[in-house]
Amino acid sequence: MPYEAPTHTVERSLRATTGAKVIAGVDEVGRGAWAGPVTVCAAITGLRRPPAGLTDSKLLTPKRRDALLDILEGWVTAHGLGHASPEEIDELGMTAALRLAAIRALEALPVRPDAVILDGKHDYLGAPWRVRTVIKGDQSCVAVAAASVIAKVRRDRMMAELGEGIASVKDFAFAANAGYPSPVHRAALEELGPTPYHRLSWAYLDALPQWRHLKKVRRSEESTELENGGQLGFDF
Repeated sequence: MPYEAPTHTVERSLRATTGAKVIAGVDEVGRGAWAGPVTVCAAITGLRRPPAGLTDSKLLTPKRRDALLDILEGWVTAHGLGHASPEEIDELGMTAALRLAAIRALEALPVRPDAVILDGKHDYLGAPWRVRTVIKGDQSCVAVAAASVIAKVRRDRMMAELGEGIASVKDFAFAANAGYPSPVHRAALEELGPTPYHRLSWAYLDALPQWRHLKKVRRSEESTELENGGQLGFDF
C-alpha cells in the first residue's frame, strides 16, 4: 500500500518556534498486549534524509521492519529504549507505566533532548519535558517513525525469547503474537492460566472463571479506557 514518506516538518517547526536543537521522537509498542512490557523508544535523527521505506512500523511487514532496524540503528544520531514491566503496569496503570518507560528511554539517550515529539494526542510524559504531540506522528515525523520501528522490532524479539526453554510458555506463541490477543494465546490462557509475563490487572481475566482469582486491582485507574480499547485489536 502506498504511503507518504515522513518528513522533518514538525522538527523544523519546533526549532523555529522554541529554539530547540536536539529533538527526540518517541513512540511506544505493547500498550494493548496481554503479556510482556510496554516498550518506548526515543530516537534522535537530526534533519538528515531518512532511509528509504521508513514509516510507521504497523505499515511494514516483519521482514521489512527487521531490515530497517539494521539500517536505523546505525543511521540515527542516538536512540534509547525504556520498558515498564507487567508488574509495574498492574501497579501503576498504563498511563503512568508509559510515562515511566518513556522517561527511561529518554534518560538512556547520551544527551537530554530540548524537545520531544510524542506520537498520538495524549501527552503522557508531561513536565519537565517540552512535548509536542502529533497524531499519527509515526507516519508523518521522521524521528517518531524511526522510534516506532526500533521499539516494535526490539520488543517483538524480546517477546520471542520469553518462551525459549520453557515448554508451558511456548504454548502461548509469543514469537508469533508478541503477547497480543490471538486464538492460540487465548486457548493457552484458558488451559494453562497466565504466566509470570502476563498483566494480571487486565480485563481478559474476567472471561476466564478458573483464573479470575488471580486478577489484581490496580492502585491507579486513570488509564482504564486506554487499556480496554487496546485489548480488542491485533497490533502486530
